[in-house]
Amino acid sequence: MFHSFPASSKPHYMLGIMSGTSCDGIDVALMDAYTFKLAYFATEPLPRELREPIMRLASPSFDEIDALGNLDRALGVVFSQAALKTVEASCVPKSRILAIGSHGQTIRHRPQSLHATYPFTLQIGCAATISELTGLTVVSDFRSRDVAALGQGAPLVPFAHQQLFKHVHERATVIVNIGGVANITMFYPDGRVQGFDTGPGNMVMDALMLALSDGRHGYDKDGDLANMGHVCQPLLNELLQHPFFAKKIPKSTGREDFGEHIAHQMMAWTGISDADRMATACALTAQSIAMSVSFLDTTPEHWWVCGGGAYNACLLSMLGEALAPAMVSTTQEQGIAADAVEALSFALLAKYTLLGKPNILHGVTGASHDVCGGQITPGENWISVLDWIEQQ
Repeated sequence: MFHSFPASSKPHYMLGIMSGTSCDGIDVALMDAYTFKLAYFATEPLPRELREPIMRLASPSFDEIDALGNLDRALGVVFSQAALKTVEASCVPKSRILAIGSHGQTIRHRPQSLHATYPFTLQIGCAATISELTGLTVVSDFRSRDVAALGQGAPLVPFAHQQLFKHVHERATVIVNIGGVANITMFYPDGRVQGFDTGPGNMVMDALMLALSDGRHGYDKDGDLANMGHVCQPLLNELLQHPFFAKKIPKSTGREDFGEHIAHQMMAWTGISDADRMATACALTAQSIAMSVSFLDTTPEHWWVCGGGAYNACLLSMLGEALAPAMVSTTQEQGIAADAVEALSFALLAKYTLLGKPNILHGVTGASHDVCGGQITPGENWISVLDWIEQQ
């Protein structure tokens, strides 16, 4: 429900779009550009015919430029449709929306590349197509500027978490985002912020479910299968030997480290049930998040969980046990739906891009300095955006 405003004081909005490494949906968040409050949120399914080519293109063994170009444009179309559908459902006039902050779909993340002279990160979802079909200005490609400044290009959300969760900074608190990859933002009482990827979020569990169901199911709904099984400790111990977990911060990861090959490794383990495999995959995520405490200066008192993993009851239970006596709960208790936080974050990051202000923390990514990430594609509303910028 939206309130009426006098013409001179009507709010402006930013739209954030996020499609994560799990490739399961398109999250769209509408944010008040001044208060950063969530005005509307929706998740649109990613068309099934796009998921398989995304997964193939994201595999390090598959590099096909025609497929990349076609998929870039196709994702631009479906992102546009998701954005326009959300605007219509929100009842916010499109004229009040300044810009769309689109993260895009990560295809390759090589911040410390062994495969190229220059580190790089690549997200697709054609910004020009989104702008053309929506008429709105688009901010995209947030990560590349940080990589150019010798950073990891991830995680990006700690800057947004600073703004969205200011009221929890008084204590040693962590925001843990569990998407395909899991990452944390640590708030210290003295104002310092720390952040890094901890390892797989839903990625291994999703890949394992696809393998177990012959492609019929893309994730373990509510953690039901994991709840039926028991953790295979020898297998978990083997998985936790992955070199990423011992790697010093700053660090980031992706499908290159925790893709389908991990699920295949788990499928090859004999003598355990499918439920045991899923419980072990769930424990891998929980334990790797808990292990992140070793990189922190203070043991957190509270962990606020967001992302799709916040809806996995088994995972939340395992996190509660692994992180005790700290409190573990979801960002819903802070007034922001857990699955809306990432898309909301990219709406916020886009605002700072338009203003030319830093929006990526070099203390998190390891870059040489804070940078203003994001490339701007002017839309039909660009003159209005410039007028808004002048008033800030």
